[in-house]
Amino acid sequence: MTAPALATEAPVLRFATEEWPPYFSRSLPGDGVTGALLGAVVARMGYTARIDYYPWKRALELGLHDRRYAGAVAMSRTPEREKLCYFSSAVGSRQTVLAYLKDKPVSAAALTELRGLRIGTVAGYSNGEQFDGLARSGALTVEEATSDELNLRKLLARRFGAIVIEKRSLRYLLASGRYTPAERELVGIADNLFAARQVHVCFQHTAQGLKQQRAFDDAARAVDLAGMERDYWRDMQDARPPAGP
Repeated sequence: MTAPALATEAPVLRFATEEWPPYFSRSLPGDGVTGALLGAVVARMGYTARIDYYPWKRALELGLHDRRYAGAVAMSRTPEREKLCYFSSAVGSRQTVLAYLKDKPVSAAALTELRGLRIGTVAGYSNGEQFDGLARSGALTVEEATSDELNLRKLLARRFGAIVIEKRSLRYLLASGRYTPAERELVGIADNLFAARQVHVCFQHTAQGLKQQRAFDDAARAVDLAGMERDYWRDMQDARPPAGP
């Protein structure tokens, strides 16, 4: 009775990423909203998606170079990353914001106006070509941490003047129950400094990776990813934004 069932099981495609709710998380349905989108496309390819979680830099190393993995997810495209992997079509988007404390607000019309402000970022994240370029040149004062949550803690402890963080990720963190109502109310955002960016699967830069990327893109055209994403946000009661940012 079990042999036919085993024979029909779909082969597995493995991907590496980090815990980053509400987009990727073991604790959320479908491994989070982007995990669910990824799974739907991979199923259309005839596979089952498996997501393994690591710190972000480790996820990149394994996803892009370890042959057990098809790739790393989910990443925005940059000229540097184009040399590392084959990017799929988009599997969602992200809106980066600058978070600050309302009693020490940050008002800027452009990233260049953030000179002199101590800004927290996450190591290995791309925050857009302009911001990343200003940070590399020393025009912006940036300090890297290992996670958004650590940066948020440092912001609340007034060790940073601001942090760079994804908008829904910030709201999810603040709604997690690990912060007091006073702390949640204290955090404000500036959402005018970064353009929304699409994110992609980064398939390994190999012949097999190119084949998988093309198959993924073909399958994605038959999946209503935008509709799936809308439904996921609608159904995700625990991720409703709190008052504040």
